[in-house]
Amino acid sequence: MSAPAERTREKVVEEFSNVLYEAEEMLKDAAGETGEKARNLRDQVESKLLHAKLRLQELEGQAVDRAKVAARATDDFVHDHPWQAIGAAAAIGFVAGLLLNRR
Repeated sequence: MSAPAERTREKVVEEFSNVLYEAEEMLKDAAGETGEKARNLRDQVESKLLHAKLRLQELEGQAVDRAKVAARATDDFVHDHPWQAIGAAAAIGFVAGLLLNRR
């Protein structure tokens, strides 16, 4: 995985860990409360979870876009250099076959 992708993954994990921690704390606070205060805490939890869900959808869209770009680049390369692509695929298949045959 590339360094920017690793940093992005770490950032996302940290964001979601923080959201989950905050939501857990709010739910603990709400357990002992009733009435308006409990309703406010539940609303805050729902808001945090909705924000996390929207962020995850945004990241999913970015990942799909990057995958499409990579697929398009691969497709262009294969069309521009078919024999190199065939050779690379054959080499990968050969190595995979050797590795699987060992087991």
